[in-house]
Amino acid sequence: MSLTPLMFRSVLRLLASLIGEPAVSVSTLLYYSDLIPRNNIILQRLVRHDLLDDENYLFHFLVNFLRCFG
Repeated sequence: MSLTPLMFRSVLRLLASLIGEPAVSVSTLLYYSDLIPRNNIILQRLVRHDLLDDENYLFHFLVNFLRCFG
């Protein structure tokens, strides 16, 4: 099995979440990359934990990439 279908599905899921709910997607990225504080209750309401499932490879990549800047 090639990586193209896996990455294509991951790109579609990331784009759908960024277009559909941009504030939630960006806050989830920043939350898991430790760039926003974890004790802020208002921001924790915006975090969607289901975006970090096993098959969302590009989201995991972006979180780990952003951790380099934190």
